[in-house]
Amino acid sequence: MPDLVVLGFDTSAAHCAAALLCGDRLLTLRHEEMGTGQAERLFPMLEEMLGEAGLGWSDIAVIGVGTGPGNFTGIRVAVAAARGLALALGVPAVGVTATEAAAFGLPRPCRVAIGARRDQVIWQDFGTSEPQAGGRPQQAAAGALPPGPAPAAPAVPLAEAIARLALERREAPGPRPAPVYLRPADAAPARHGAPVILP
Repeated sequence: MPDLVVLGFDTSAAHCAAALLCGDRLLTLRHEEMGTGQAERLFPMLEEMLGEAGLGWSDIAVIGVGTGPGNFTGIRVAVAAARGLALALGVPAVGVTATEAAAFGLPRPCRVAIGARRDQVIWQDFGTSEPQAGGRPQQAAAGALPPGPAPAAPAVPLAEAIARLALERREAPGPRPAPVYLRPADAAPARHGAPVILP
């Protein structure tokens, strides 16, 4: 059986990141910093990467996507793209949280902490058996984490970790990827009335 081609990508923060694997082998990796424009950049980036590897969309066997926590709009861009691609290609899509990706390849037990807005950090502890009961990303003020292991730096780039976890979980991908949010949206309600729906 040939090695499976896995595409992993993430737009949950101020970046557009993607990785392409063939089995355990990393074919190509991209991470572009950007505050906005992930929706416009994601698919051109993916097409460039497939072209560099001499592959097409139909070669993809598994999709991994970062589900956050992170930027509301960015998370939705990636999750919608992954779900649409999975449906069109007839392949599984696997959602991976930012903390799961940051912990990939680290010795257990460990703690990961990711900088967030407003002097906050997103963190999670990982034990020797996963998933931990009730384990999920949490948010706290920087410098106010509960007692536990010292936060460890990621061992693998974000998009590569997402792709590798998707490959591991492909046989039981779970529910369709969905955004992981830790707080309400910052968006304010519209000042004007709702748009008129025409018949």
